[in-house]
Amino acid sequence: MRIAVLLKEVPDTYSDREMNLETGLTDRTDDVVADEVGERAVEAALRIAEKAEGSVVEIVSVGPESVAGSIRKGIAMGASDAYVITDDALVGADVTLTAEALAAAIRANGYDLVVTGTASSDGGGGVMASLLGELLDYPALTNLTDLEVDGDTVRATQAGDGAILELEAHLPAVVAVSDEFPDARFPNFKGLMAAKKKELHTLTLADLGVDAEDWSRARSIMVGISRRPARERGEIIDGNSQAAGKLADFLQSKDLI
Repeated sequence: MRIAVLLKEVPDTYSDREMNLETGLTDRTDDVVADEVGERAVEAALRIAEKAEGSVVEIVSVGPESVAGSIRKGIAMGASDAYVITDDALVGADVTLTAEALAAAIRANGYDLVVTGTASSDGGGGVMASLLGELLDYPALTNLTDLEVDGDTVRATQAGDGAILELEAHLPAVVAVSDEFPDARFPNFKGLMAAKKKELHTLTLADLGVDAEDWSRARSIMVGISRRPARERGEIIDGNSQAAGKLADFLQSKDLI
C-alpha cells in the first residue's frame, strides 16, 4: 500500500501571528514549524504501514522551497520520501487551487490512501479532505480519532457533536485525523540523520498540469485587509453598594438575563 500524508509548514502556535497588510498574507518570516495535526497524520500513516507489510509512507506538501526543514521532520519520523509542490503562482493560493495541485500529485503517484489533518493551525479551513475526495472521486472520512486499515477497507471513529460514529470505506480513500488523535512519535537520531541527507522531490504546477489562471474553476482572492481596532477600555464597577445593581443592569442590556 502506498500512503500519502499531507504535511504543512505553519507559523509556530506559540509565537505572535501577524498579517502583512500589503499582501494580505500571513507573515511567515518568524518561527515556522510542521503543523501539529499534520504530524499526527504522519503518525496515523506510519501505524497503518507498520501493520501492512510492504507499505510505504510519503509526504506531500505545498509551499516554497524553504519548507524543506519542516517536511524533513516527517521523514525523520519514518516516511520514506517527500514531494514538495512549489510554484510562484501558489503564493497566497486559496484552498481550491491548493487542493487541485495536491490532487494532481496524488493522482500521478497513485496513492491508495491519503492522510491529512482535519484543519491546519494557520488557515483552519477544515475542507481539504473533502475537496480532495471530490476531485479524486475518493470517499473522504474526516475528524477522526481512530483509524485502521484491514485489506482494502478503512475503518475509523469520528467524533461528532454529541455522537461517536463508526465509519467504513474502501480504498482508495482520503482520511483526516483530528487533534484528538494520539501524539506523533519523536524522531530518533538515525531518523534525523537520514532526513537531513534525503533529497526531496520538487514539483511545479506545470509538472502537474494545473493552471492557476483557469478562472473557470472556483477561486477566492483577497480584496481588502485592515488591522482589527484596539479594544476599548471597559467600565470598571467598584465593589460598593451599587455594584450588584450596575452589574445586573449591564447583563440585562446585553440580553444575558
